[in-house]
Amino acid sequence: MKKSVCCHAFRRLVLALVLVTLLLQGGTASNFFDGSFQVSGQQSSVRVSIAPANAEAEVGRQLQLKTFITDERGRQTEVKAGYWIVLPNELATVDGDGKISLLAAGDVQVVAIVNGKQARATIRVKAARAAKIEIAPFSESLAVGEQFKLTAKVFDASGAQNRDARLSWRSANPTVATVDQIGQITARSVGKTTITASVVNSDGVTGSLIVEVVNSDVHSLNLEPRLITARTGDVIRFNASAKTAEGASARFAKVRWSVGGEGAQMENDGRFVAELPGKLDVTASAGGQSAKSTVTVSARGVERELETIGRIPLGAIQASELWPFGNYLYVATLKDELRVYDISDPTKPLLTETLKIDARAILDISLTADGRVGVLTREGASNRQNGVLFLDTSNLAHPKILSAFTETISGAVHNAFIDGHYVYLTDDATGSMRVLDFRNAKQPKQVGRWELGLPVAKVQNDHDAGMSMGERHLHDVQVKDGLAYLAYWRDGLVILDVGAGIRGGSPEQPKLVSQFRFNHADLYGKGWLAGTREVFRHKNYVFVGDEVIPAEFDPTKGVRRIGRGMLHVIDVSDVANPRRIAEYVLPEGGAYNVWAENDLLAMGYYGGAGRLLDVSGELAGNLARQGREIVRLQIPRTPEFASVAQFTFGARIFGDLILFNDVHTGIWITKLKQK
Repeated sequence: MKKSVCCHAFRRLVLALVLVTLLLQGGTASNFFDGSFQVSGQQSSVRVSIAPANAEAEVGRQLQLKTFITDERGRQTEVKAGYWIVLPNELATVDGDGKISLLAAGDVQVVAIVNGKQARATIRVKAARAAKIEIAPFSESLAVGEQFKLTAKVFDASGAQNRDARLSWRSANPTVATVDQIGQITARSVGKTTITASVVNSDGVTGSLIVEVVNSDVHSLNLEPRLITARTGDVIRFNASAKTAEGASARFAKVRWSVGGEGAQMENDGRFVAELPGKLDVTASAGGQSAKSTVTVSARGVERELETIGRIPLGAIQASELWPFGNYLYVATLKDELRVYDISDPTKPLLTETLKIDARAILDISLTADGRVGVLTREGASNRQNGVLFLDTSNLAHPKILSAFTETISGAVHNAFIDGHYVYLTDDATGSMRVLDFRNAKQPKQVGRWELGLPVAKVQNDHDAGMSMGERHLHDVQVKDGLAYLAYWRDGLVILDVGAGIRGGSPEQPKLVSQFRFNHADLYGKGWLAGTREVFRHKNYVFVGDEVIPAEFDPTKGVRRIGRGMLHVIDVSDVANPRRIAEYVLPEGGAYNVWAENDLLAMGYYGGAGRLLDVSGELAGNLARQGREIVRLQIPRTPEFASVAQFTFGARIFGDLILFNDVHTGIWITKLKQK
């Protein structure tokens, strides 16, 4: 399993903004991309504008923008723009003629370049009108005095969910049950009532359900376990059993849970986890009865020290990916070379090979399970045919190029995952997953392809730069036990059957099993470009990382804004119904590449440095606040590193070694000290 270092969206955004800057100085797009950009120095007195300069429209609509030049006398002439850009392009796309397709609500900035001059327009994208409200099914009766929180989803005419819609709730008979404006029902007396939800300021769109209120038959309530000790982060499952006066199981026994004290989380199914040490009371209530248990929580106590035993300084070169195998470490770089180091003595890594590659950047490297074949992905090849290279690694110290496959993947390939004699690739040009069979590594062939459908309007592409502006983007893939886990940027986590026997899928014909979407706008707020960028399956969990970067910034000002992004924990015990059950988030950095083995998870966290987590047992809640962090990579405060900020891309657990890849300081070879 591997991860690439160059986030597609980040590179796309930087490239677009740098392009704007250069074009404003009089260059051309073609010169920029072939590396021969020259500033002409010619300036014209004409003014360039976009019409309309300000507009407002709903998601799903298209707008046609036009560009005009106005000369010194005020005469206006319509002209064709040489280049169009929308920011952030998660909200809209644009084609070469200025037609804007609106994808999501928010404010969109449109930039057009005409003869080296720019014009700007602003589009306020509103959520589409509500067409349907679906209230989550609720078939149980409520006992008098019980409460229940309803949830509802609002959809527009195209079937897209409107997450920004505000709902108003109403009960037809408040004497039976009332409902507040967040959808919480309180049962008042025996009977039935209709609960209705409507969209505020909509045209009469409603959804409704019938709620029945009954008398409680609960006579007694028993809670187990009664007394328990635990550490922070330990998940405890409580069970409450309600009985009637006759000793039978009560029918109307909806249990409500509460915790007395700070720093604990209680789920509706009785699942408890504490973030802080202390003594906490857990109370179960049903039908007017209650029962209590006490939990004594101690600190998790997993902290240990990290010992640096070796280091590979790379100078100005930045490593993109690490792949250790046997006594060797393969290092892919954001340059035209693959480096190989002998780490049989990890205290003294020895360079054994520098393999030159026709590329601007090597994005990923991995080896087969027997170590005899390597797969390398790249971008920026001189002939613009990127794809992947297959390596003969039978002599690990000195790999050689066996073949190249570019036939269907001439655009950049960020990530690749080897499973047997198949390799699963992310194709930047189309946003699809490609599957290659390399039983004969000298003549690999494509045998499978899978992709999510594209938005209604496709936009201009620049395959030379490895970009797919505004299209769906696949960033990462991992295959385990016949299932492929895909990080599909704004489309979240996608799980495919590629041989697990669940949906009849195979490497040649992948079949969709399930999808888990994230509401990145709710998670991170406005002003950020966010998406799902990494996946790692471990035990019954998939660790899913977001990459979150500023939606707009000026790359010419030399100011670097650290990204954000949390690590989600998705429970895939039921792979057809994945559930988000935990997260790890730090304010000082953003999640990047991860690797999990046994009860450890190592990760790069950008400005938050490298981290090592305890992922033993069942996971739930906020892992950072539970004290599950074992240690972080600490770059020593020596004169050599005095002015260097930590900026760690990834980490890899390799036996008892933990390898960290830091952008500024190279590769750190570490071990956990014994307690």
